Amino acid sequence: MIFLQPIEVKPGIYWVGGIDWNVRYFHGYVTPQGSTYNSYLIVDDKITLVDTVKHYLADEMLSRIRTIVNPEKIDYLVVNHVELDHSGGVPKIMEVASNAKIVTTPNGKKGLEMHFKQDWEYVLVKTGDELKIGSHTMKFVQTPMVHWPDNMVTYIPEAKLLLSNDAFGQHIASTERFVDELGWDVVHEAAASYYANIVFPYGDQVNKALDVVETLPIEMIAPSHGLIWRSFFPELIKEYRKWASNETERKALIVYDTMYGSTKEMAYALREGIEDSGVPVTMKFLQADHISQIVPELLTAKLVLVGTPTINNGMLPNVASFLTYIKGLRPKKRIGFAFGSYGWGGQGARNVASVLQEMGWEIPEEVVNIQYVPGKADLDSLREKGRKLVEAIK
Repeated sequence: MIFLQPIEVKPGIYWVGGIDWNVRYFHGYVTPQGSTYNSYLIVDDKITLVDTVKHYLADEMLSRIRTIVNPEKIDYLVVNHVELDHSGGVPKIMEVASNAKIVTTPNGKKGLEMHFKQDWEYVLVKTGDELKIGSHTMKFVQTPMVHWPDNMVTYIPEAKLLLSNDAFGQHIASTERFVDELGWDVVHEAAASYYANIVFPYGDQVNKALDVVETLPIEMIAPSHGLIWRSFFPELIKEYRKWASNETERKALIVYDTMYGSTKEMAYALREGIEDSGVPVTMKFLQADHISQIVPELLTAKLVLVGTPTINNGMLPNVASFLTYIKGLRPKKRIGFAFGSYGWGGQGARNVASVLQEMGWEIPEEVVNIQYVPGKADLDSLREKGRKLVEAIK
């Protein structure tokens, strides 16, 4: 039998998770760098496993555990979150460690029962509860809706270690286990994408969780996905505060699709006017960029322009998908603008404007709709419109 190697992250505490080199699609979110599903084993008087992995990596997790201890000796399985990328390995662990007790929140118990229909023994915990397992103490803090109702984090004060669940995670598969081994720039980009696509709607709850985190002496943050943080804490907390508070920068994002090139011409004319006013612009073409790779730009852009031609009685499907996706993420404090081209009717761009208004965005300028092909005067007018939109950025 081949034993895959664990990594000791603190004395007596080991990363024993699984590396998913092949995953490229994660419930609507593309993951070109793969991901990890992180589990942590604490070897103490009571052997404790915190979280598991997706079901098809359970044997990989068990192989790492067997390098350290016989998994039959696991006393406690802490389930911080019941989503199946975290809990998929629970049945396999409970089959091997048949005397183990599951430590989770009341909502966690409900979720595990609905997922797996098993009669396991539970220890239910809430914020402020502690579990002494020997020289280590597990302290639990509920973090509901970051990003499911059952979520909690586990803090081990003796190790100054926060097992942070989905908070501070990234989708990266790598041989490195720590952020400083791969570098801030690479991991920051992945963390921003993760936040934008998964945690974005829950800014108020994230800020409450950060209030708790900032009271704890922390030397290491070990999330459920990606690399472990043992450095860059001020930078990380600053970024999460900014994202959670919908703080934006003086920059613009133009997202568009086109049929015969007219809407594309409009998009580039708007870009010229905005850039001429000193504001940087990111261009995203929906036939070339996946929605989930566009959303991280939305984290920081104050001005968001969305363009579509009209097809039948509405917008192009790619544009509709993008708006549906970001409507669910609920970005706030943005300035929006809709534009487009049409052959007859012109409902597409007007429908875009309606969605932007539904999201509560400021809409300082009326929709611009151009029939067939924009002429020189139209493009000049759009450049001027871009300059006007910049004036709306406070």
